[in-house]
Amino acid sequence: MDTRLEQSTENVNSVESTDPPPRMTKQQIFTLLSMASVNFSSMVCYSILGPFFPNEALKKGASQTVIGLIFGCYAISNLIGSLILGKYIVQIGAKFMLVMGLFVSSLCTILFGLLDRVPAGTPFITLCFIVRSIDALGFAAAMTSTFSMTAKIFPNNVATVLGSLEVFTGLGLILGPPVGGWFYQSFGYEVPFMLLGCFLFIMVPFNMYILPTIEADPSQDSFFRLLTHVKIVLICYMTFILSSGLGFLDATLSLFALEEFNLTPGSVGLIMLGLSLPYCLGSPVLGYFTDKYPGTRSWFMVIGGVATATGFCLLGPLPILHIQSQLWLLILMLGVIGFSLGMTAIPTFPEIITHAYEHGFEEGLSTLGMVSGLFGAVWSLGMFYGSVVGGLITQYLCFQWAAAIQGGLAFLAAFLLGMHYLCKPPRQQSLSEDSQHRDESTPLLTE
Repeated sequence: MDTRLEQSTENVNSVESTDPPPRMTKQQIFTLLSMASVNFSSMVCYSILGPFFPNEALKKGASQTVIGLIFGCYAISNLIGSLILGKYIVQIGAKFMLVMGLFVSSLCTILFGLLDRVPAGTPFITLCFIVRSIDALGFAAAMTSTFSMTAKIFPNNVATVLGSLEVFTGLGLILGPPVGGWFYQSFGYEVPFMLLGCFLFIMVPFNMYILPTIEADPSQDSFFRLLTHVKIVLICYMTFILSSGLGFLDATLSLFALEEFNLTPGSVGLIMLGLSLPYCLGSPVLGYFTDKYPGTRSWFMVIGGVATATGFCLLGPLPILHIQSQLWLLILMLGVIGFSLGMTAIPTFPEIITHAYEHGFEEGLSTLGMVSGLFGAVWSLGMFYGSVVGGLITQYLCFQWAAAIQGGLAFLAAFLLGMHYLCKPPRQQSLSEDSQHRDESTPLLTE
């Protein structure tokens, strides 16, 4: 009851009060530790493939298109898993879902490290699809529960907390490529996966011990009702474009850098720091700012979309610009894309939650699970599109044109979202008043 009163009082006075915020509860501290460990370990295992797997798959008889499909099947399985698990998170249990997701991912990571012993051709490609698909289901379980529990336990600071947790996501993305590339060069294909699989496995008992249990009642709302709102659809499209850009880079950037600049896999991993480091450093600041000034979320997404479009058009760069491809320009544009990803991605999740609550969705874990599942599904769909379609365009045209097309899609998303806000400005003051009234009458955190 004390926790509820603290949170209600904080919500009512957050605009005018200059007093220091109340200290976090023990449950909140444990949740942050757990979420940070999940974000970090999951992203390390996800990002490790970029520097060396495409080249290794080519040696095993996979084409550029098949490599894109291997990355893409992960996204499709993640999409399906996110929708199902997001809908039934209350029945399954958020804590159980997260722990089992980590366990499945740890086993699949180890198995993926043994695939170099499989004969080249169809056996290798088939097992890549199977292991990656199962791994994606585990990842979907872990991340869906992570987003839901974070929003449940920190209802008034969702963007701030998610932005802070993205530091660990960024660290995972930062360490994954160079560490994976270095271990691959030094010890071969198997060692990076074995080490990271064991690290993930250690995270299972750790999270079982420190993660709080949250009880909730199921809701009658559905994903389809969420998608009846134009604003949510446009935000989902923006999320789709962001993740498709990352999927495109995962499947094509390493091969382009190897061929264009004659780099080693370890060097390619260092280049990818240009993408993940700005995202890692900028996310906490962006999260805090958009929580403090919620009215800026919409325009952060629009400006971030335009910056993303610019980064992709100059990444190659676009052939009609007649600019020679340079390593420094590639790294600089990766940095622009990384920072703009934080500008655009961090506000999307709390913005969808705010919009859903304002339009009558029940406040609780069930709605948060659906929003998390929808977010994860759209993100995965974008990853599939980016890796598969991006791989196809790269194979039949070139990397430069494929990156430019990706930039054009990002510009379209920013344009549509901007036009929506200009034609129908968000009622920020009204939303804030509704939120305060809701906090005074019904606590968001139930125990």
